Amino acid sequence: MNTEPLAKTLRGAASWNRPLMVLTGVMLVAALGSALGLVVDDRVLTGAPIWLKPFKFAVSIALYSIAWAWMISLLPRKSRLVTASAATITAVLAVEYVIIVVQVVRGKRSHFNVQTPFDSAMFSIMGVSIGVLWVATLLLSIVAVRHKFGSYADTIAVRVGVVVAMLGISAGFLMLGPTSDQLASMKNDTFQGFVGAHSVGVPDGGPGLPVTDWSTTGGDLRIPHFVGMHALQFFPLLAIALLALATRIPALRPDRVRARLLMVAGGGYTAVLGLLTWQALRGQPMVHPDGLTLATLGVIVVAVVAGGVWALRTPAPVEADERELVAA
Repeated sequence: MNTEPLAKTLRGAASWNRPLMVLTGVMLVAALGSALGLVVDDRVLTGAPIWLKPFKFAVSIALYSIAWAWMISLLPRKSRLVTASAATITAVLAVEYVIIVVQVVRGKRSHFNVQTPFDSAMFSIMGVSIGVLWVATLLLSIVAVRHKFGSYADTIAVRVGVVVAMLGISAGFLMLGPTSDQLASMKNDTFQGFVGAHSVGVPDGGPGLPVTDWSTTGGDLRIPHFVGMHALQFFPLLAIALLALATRIPALRPDRVRARLLMVAGGGYTAVLGLLTWQALRGQPMVHPDGLTLATLGVIVVAVVAGGVWALRTPAPVEADERELVAA
């Protein structure tokens, strides 16, 4: 078996952006370590295996880092702003992950925990780090949105991905405010030392879905946070999939058609993200939607299907990239 193409691809990927790719590698190792922790450490924290959070964060950070490293590698010029933003993202994500692991080793919650001065300091550092991450990602997103990435379809995919990802990151801020129960406990001297929550309508740590641990009894703001952030990977992968299908489906060969489909998908994805956020804020589990949620989802699906039909049926000029695709 010839492994040279794979080796060449890996060598190329390693040079995309050194800090982010180093972080990706470290997080992959951390994911393996956390998976081992799930096997050998039977401790449970807030209703879930204690090493589940480090595992999920390691995978998520790895995906986030490699996506940005790839996009940065496509920029024709690496400005100081891009270099500094990438380094900042690397640093704050590393800090956040270290704090998560430290708290796991101590058997304590990392998020929303202000029980002791040390816990409060750790959570405060995480809060500042996330704010810095948001700003650094916003700066990179502005650069990415202004750049042309190959074809029109590829450019739309990246632009939609980074914009929706910013919305997903922003959803995380909805978890930081004290809940009504926490505010009441502060007034009647029953405060338990936690400010903020990812669950809505139920306490954190209740029944949840396998692996993700998303609440099955109340709203969960981690869902729109996750779905939004990973638009960063979804839309470039969708663009790649459409291009691959274009070799077999003539209607997809024009670049403008694929771009229109990506815009329709972006609108639908954003609408679903809004629906998930609204559902969580109403304290409704994702797996138990009510009639209003299902009706809204139905409207979104109909709109996306109609948009897809429009994108496919609207004439598009024969372009140079289409002729190259047919020739290939």
